[in-house]
This record gives sequence, structure tokens and C-alpha cells, in this order.
Amino acid sequence: MAIKVKLNVMMAERDMSLNELSEKVGITLSNLSILKNGKGKAIRFTTLDALCKALDCQPGDLLKFE
Repeated sequence: MAIKVKLNVMMAERDMSLNELSEKVGITLSNLSILKNGKGKAIRFTTLDALCKALDCQPGDLLKFE
């Protein structure tokens, strides 16, 4: 299974830094960095919800199946 998180793409489109997103979502920089770099093994729905709200996007905009 190869589900990728496209957090870096959404952040670039929104011109948002990792620090800014961390503050808006309430997630540590290290955890966001893990997601951004594709090293995460799982994501909670609450985290996905918070990311979508902060980035004004849909879950499908952040996730990609390869």
C-alpha cells in the first residue's frame, strides 16, 4: 500500500511555512516534518481534519494513492 501525504505541495500552494502551519494546527514541528517528508506511517482523522481546515482543502487534496 502506498498512500502518500502531499503536505509539501499544499503548503507551497498556500505559501505557508512549517512553523505557521504548526501554530494553526497545534501539531509539533517534528510531527509535521515527518508527514511532510513522507516518513509517516499513519495519520489521525483529527489531524487530517485540522490540516484541511488550516490549509482550506479537502482530505483528497492531501492524500495520494500510488
